[in-house]
Amino acid sequence: MYPRLFDFLEKQLQHLPLEEMMKSKVNGEWKSISTESFYNQTYRLSSGLLNAGILRGDKIALITDGNRMEWNICDHAILQIGAIDVPIYPTMSASDIEYILNHSEAVICLVSNHELYEKVSSIKDNCGALREIFTFEKYGDTKHWLELFDEQVSHRDKVNAIKSEIKSEELATIIYTSGTTGLPKGVMLSHANIASNVQNSLDRLPPLEKGKARCLSFLPCCHIYERMLHYLYIENSVQMTLTGMENIKDDLIITRPHIFTAVPRLLEKFFDGIIAKGESNTGIKKKLFSWSVHLALQWEPNGANGWWYEFKLKIARKLVFSKVKAALGLTEIGAVASGSAALQPRLARFFTGAGIPIKEGYGLTETSPVITVNTLRRPRLYKIGSVGTPIDECEVKIASDGEILCKGPNVMLGYFKNDLATGEVLKDGYFHTGDIGEFRDGFLFITDRKKELFKTSGGKYVAPQAVENALKESIFIEQCMVVGDGQKFPAALLVLDQVLTKTKFPQYNNCSADELVNKPEVIQAVYADILEINKRFGNWEQVKAFRLLSQPFSIEKGEITPTLKLKRKKIAEIYSALIQEMYV
Repeated sequence: MYPRLFDFLEKQLQHLPLEEMMKSKVNGEWKSISTESFYNQTYRLSSGLLNAGILRGDKIALITDGNRMEWNICDHAILQIGAIDVPIYPTMSASDIEYILNHSEAVICLVSNHELYEKVSSIKDNCGALREIFTFEKYGDTKHWLELFDEQVSHRDKVNAIKSEIKSEELATIIYTSGTTGLPKGVMLSHANIASNVQNSLDRLPPLEKGKARCLSFLPCCHIYERMLHYLYIENSVQMTLTGMENIKDDLIITRPHIFTAVPRLLEKFFDGIIAKGESNTGIKKKLFSWSVHLALQWEPNGANGWWYEFKLKIARKLVFSKVKAALGLTEIGAVASGSAALQPRLARFFTGAGIPIKEGYGLTETSPVITVNTLRRPRLYKIGSVGTPIDECEVKIASDGEILCKGPNVMLGYFKNDLATGEVLKDGYFHTGDIGEFRDGFLFITDRKKELFKTSGGKYVAPQAVENALKESIFIEQCMVVGDGQKFPAALLVLDQVLTKTKFPQYNNCSADELVNKPEVIQAVYADILEINKRFGNWEQVKAFRLLSQPFSIEKGEITPTLKLKRKKIAEIYSALIQEMYV
């Protein structure tokens, strides 16, 4: 029997309550809350929701810009009265939010600020079931979330009665996938789905000293990846600092976390900044930095490089990387859990070699989310380039066409109101991930998305993600998308890394982004890197043409999802003229 999600809070309260359970910024100032106060507030809100007529099974939407304590209080208060919460990405368009509110039949929507209030308010009349919108921050004459609180907790007995009746197999949340194509699908996850993932992921993380360990949470808690870890942190009495991506550098230094989660895009940014800073040194400092980076990029787990390498790395860590860690606020870091997209092997080597352990894993919203993960906590369970080995209770196999299939207590109940889509992915007890992969020595390697494979006019299949991941190893390339369906050869749209490009070509420091992408020396340098990278691939997979872009792919323009995955169709539409030009 798995716990219900609110049971983790009960456990912390009974066994190791914290004076500072979590903190986030309120009106620009850090505010913290104790375990006891958090617990009491969930009861006030649960009782208030019952006063407002909320019934078991009712849907309540949550939209917050940046992670904050209020979101977690709402989450627990909703779940412990048997209601269903529907987290929504704040970056979603008004039309997508309207679709989700209608599809889920949400009766209440809680938002963090006035911008989100205005967005939801503009579509409220089109959402038949939506009765009220509440805000976490006071704004004009809008309804404030504290108005929902029942300070007397007049329904305490009723809340407790409902809690006792809730089974772990019951639906807890509906998470709408951001989706790279089509309308969002509502993934139904039970208490048991997520709770099993909490319990089976714990031994892949570094030992967390209960009551003293600190985490920083900045990836959106509406995403199951970060949210599952919130329950894990509560289960293990880890002090939580909640923030948003825009403040990450400052908040890392303030928090000095033992653990945090990241996406490859953030690690790429960190790496670029470290390299740019080191390259700006001169003389012996620059030589020592280059020597240290070269060492870190050779890192292998389990001391595979031998004692002499480990001795040199120890020196590099003391003389160079200790300063890097201090500058990032990572002097006490035990692990950075990377997920959501493929991580370049050089980043895993560099950061882990530098003493910032990277634990790359793999999963989907539909699997609550973790399926596999690397770990240094247990011997021989870390392999560069892989996404690790399956967690306990999770069975993984590869289908005849290379698709990764998964079975376990973490697999979703299905898609809300969409039996057809559910039947397409849940077959014979296995969830069909849509990802292509293979096992090597027990480790899972992801090679591409099944639906993203394309065929050239010569009849050869190309896995674009593998090529894109290799291309991003060039210091000049920040983002990229490989195209070529039905064409003679693959080509690429490349977003230029402005910072590192200017580091290599300081004579262009005053150039605009648009000017930089047209400099012949820059184009030639990128071309040289592509020629080198092409050697790893078969002739039919090699990039034969490219165009440099001055502006990154963004969520706002609809080019990437909130989890930073490429929306290939949208990007192809926006840059259709450039793509055509490459094939003239």
